[in-house]
Amino acid sequence: MPSSSHPSLDGLRLAYYGDDFTGSTDVLEALSKAGLRTVLFLAPPSVEQMARFPGMRALGIAGGSRTLSPEAMELELPAAFEALRASGAPIVHYKICSTFDSSPGVGSIGRAIDIGRRVFGDRPTPLMVGAPVLGRYVVFGNLFARSGLDSEPFRLDRHPTMSRHPVTPMNEADIRRILAEQTTLPVELVDALRLENGEGARWLAGDPGPAPIVLFDTLREAHLPVIGQAMEAMAADGPLFVVGSSGVEYALTAHWARSSGPEGPKASMNAAAVAPVLAEPPFPRVVAPVKQMVAVSGSCSPVTDRQMAHAIRNPEIVEIPLAPETVAGSEPARSVIAGAAGQIALGRSVILHTSRGPEDPRRQSRGLVDAATSRRLGDLLAHVLEELLRITGLRRAVVCGGDTSMHVSRALGVEALEYLGPMAPGGPVCLVHAKGRIADGREFLFKGGQVGRDRYFLDVLQGKPADP
Repeated sequence: MPSSSHPSLDGLRLAYYGDDFTGSTDVLEALSKAGLRTVLFLAPPSVEQMARFPGMRALGIAGGSRTLSPEAMELELPAAFEALRASGAPIVHYKICSTFDSSPGVGSIGRAIDIGRRVFGDRPTPLMVGAPVLGRYVVFGNLFARSGLDSEPFRLDRHPTMSRHPVTPMNEADIRRILAEQTTLPVELVDALRLENGEGARWLAGDPGPAPIVLFDTLREAHLPVIGQAMEAMAADGPLFVVGSSGVEYALTAHWARSSGPEGPKASMNAAAVAPVLAEPPFPRVVAPVKQMVAVSGSCSPVTDRQMAHAIRNPEIVEIPLAPETVAGSEPARSVIAGAAGQIALGRSVILHTSRGPEDPRRQSRGLVDAATSRRLGDLLAHVLEELLRITGLRRAVVCGGDTSMHVSRALGVEALEYLGPMAPGGPVCLVHAKGRIADGREFLFKGGQVGRDRYFLDVLQGKPADP
């Protein structure tokens, strides 16, 4: 990645690496809604790629470290962090899932922080997991999360999905205790009471021992600008490495907006630079309804299952289960494509899926899905989706599942994404840049398993964003 002297990086406010694909689009939404032109790339961008996006204020790289071992993270993350540091952005964000998906052996957030410290130095590392707009709350260090937008918040270790996660089951809600199994760094909590009193971290330069991870409680929207101001103050000494959910962006943009509002700058080192770009962005804020859409899903989430069940009650939406042995390009795959195209020709929308929730017999027959099986299913969904877009000309598509979204995007030749408008918090409508490919210029939604209310697919058709 070129240095910040390159014209395409003038005014860059933030750079980030997403530890999974759908989480990366979550940050894209948070920044874009605040008026900062943000581009999410699927790989570190070249000079030529960035030149196509003048006025870019933030850039992201969609990664996949959430599924990596610590050893694989050591190979993947240092170069990515060095590239983001070289961008010249004052804040570099390692974006994690707001349900803190990780373990000592898979997607270790503690190991990512250790690696980041080697690149950015032994300074305090802000950690913000809560994001009220997504139904994620941290209270006295414990994480609570909704299961879709239609549920009450559950403590993480009692969450109906996360407590039963097939790879990283969460049996603890205290983020400090989870981190203690992944890193030896100390954790300092800035709890809700200290936030209410306007207090920040108590660590001071020169204190003995390594600088702490500074974990911020997040309970109310009013906490966001307070946390954003604290993080920006920590960035005064040079590029700041921050870890957390998209709550990081919601906090920073809330602070920047307040700092450059009617009362003028309030001790914000970025106020002058940010004020001109916190404005109405050059894309529609209202997503138009469409008559039809096509969706493919590799998600095993019970939330996605509920959403499919709700959708197919509508006779204009049909589901097409995919047999686990189907292979892209095979005769069964061609038969599925022909059947789906026939339904679309009749005016219906289609949802093609490899699972309906964690108890689906197709998933049970596969047991724990290995990497080869996951790739094969991803190839199948990408092939089916591309052919249906080619045959039908549909403009709006949905991809369900975090790993599925990454695999399908790469297979479709996606280079970058930009935000078009809201849908479900954490899952916006995106404009696809895929030069020379069928997906180029189409509207895509990439939905993580926990994203959206039960009527999600109807929302997508009607262009009706869900309330947070």
